[in-house]
Amino acid sequence: MRRALRCLCLTTLLGLSLGGVARAGDQRSLGVGNALAMQQAESSPLVQSARAYILAQVDTVSATQWREATRDAVANAQTCVAHRVGLTDDDKRAIVEALRDQGLVDPADDEKILGGLVAGVFPPVVDDGSACPHVPQSFFSAPGSVFAGHHSFPGGLAVHVAFNLSSFVSLADNYRRVYGHVGADGLPTVTPAGQPSPTPAASDLPISEDIAVLAPTWHDWGKILVFQWHGDGSEFIELNFGGNGKTDNFGAAGDSKTGGHHIIGLAETMSRGFPPEFIVTQASAHAAPTYGAEYKVVNWIRAAALMARVDPVERGYLARDAAGHLRLAPMRALGTMAMQDGLPGEPRLLVEYILHNLSDADYTFTGPAVTETQALLKQLAPRFGYDPADAAAYNTRFRNPVMSRFSAERLQILYANDGIEAVALEIGKLKKAGVI
Repeated sequence: MRRALRCLCLTTLLGLSLGGVARAGDQRSLGVGNALAMQQAESSPLVQSARAYILAQVDTVSATQWREATRDAVANAQTCVAHRVGLTDDDKRAIVEALRDQGLVDPADDEKILGGLVAGVFPPVVDDGSACPHVPQSFFSAPGSVFAGHHSFPGGLAVHVAFNLSSFVSLADNYRRVYGHVGADGLPTVTPAGQPSPTPAASDLPISEDIAVLAPTWHDWGKILVFQWHGDGSEFIELNFGGNGKTDNFGAAGDSKTGGHHIIGLAETMSRGFPPEFIVTQASAHAAPTYGAEYKVVNWIRAAALMARVDPVERGYLARDAAGHLRLAPMRALGTMAMQDGLPGEPRLLVEYILHNLSDADYTFTGPAVTETQALLKQLAPRFGYDPADAAAYNTRFRNPVMSRFSAERLQILYANDGIEAVALEIGKLKKAGVI
């Protein structure tokens, strides 16, 4: 009887009624597996410790307005989606048409998602079009990327953000250690070994600690909307936009398409009124604006501004150059010299843009770690009573719970050093605890 009740409850959480199955691929409706993902993430010590770390870091932000706005967006499971307030279906279609007209979306991608470009640019939210549309799941239940991509498990977003946030703070610390420490004569030296690097207050290089915390926290916020959960434990498909993929480099050949979550997160911080230097730093996560890639960052800001219904020039994110092209606007003291007159290809650059881009680069390991861990889990699944061919049961009762508690990174490293039996021992802990 207990087993029957457990199956009934699980079926309800998964949304595996006939209606849920019929809508499994329809991204115009809320993900029917969101509730189970939230439950699994809440019971994961790894995810909950990532949550605690992120919120503790957010609490260190000195700017009260941005600290409180970020805490609300991350910790409040009922937070309002600012860029969707009062947005009608006609508004959505008009914005998508504007994206199309300005070459910021590829019309050919309309057939890739059930619901088309509109569903990709505007994933479903609770109370859509109201004065306070709510997020469809918590920040701490969303995955870190597309199913089978990096951190693709309930709570993977929190683990990913915790790592990236730590990386940004560490990179800023390293820059102060090597470039921002001065000796008694006022000349720079590398901080001696065994000594901590200069604190932000002690260093003569102003690298924003607020941005170091806020940019990686906000960058992937859009994944709450984009990567909702289907009833079988898989995820929504993500629309890549922010360019047409062909003529994106100021009209020349170039491809600035990127994951929709990146642009959706930008639209949200624009709608919440975050300052220009933060917006451009956030936009630089997927590409530093150097070495000819400035057009990508510019296009992502343009696309997000259309979604947020703001003017990126009036807001101070972008400015027109002598040729009439939109470029990154000068921040802080970058306008004190006409640098681009002599170096027209150079962007107006803050070091925070680069540090944010570097801090988002862990996918080079975390992506392959998921690929290998998935192979390990499929090999081990029968030993724990699961059939990988039964996708719903395998994903929701084995794959996702295992990854949510251990992470693919930990399991891959254990496998690489101690073999598959080391992974089996880890999974055995969950079996003993009755989790799987």
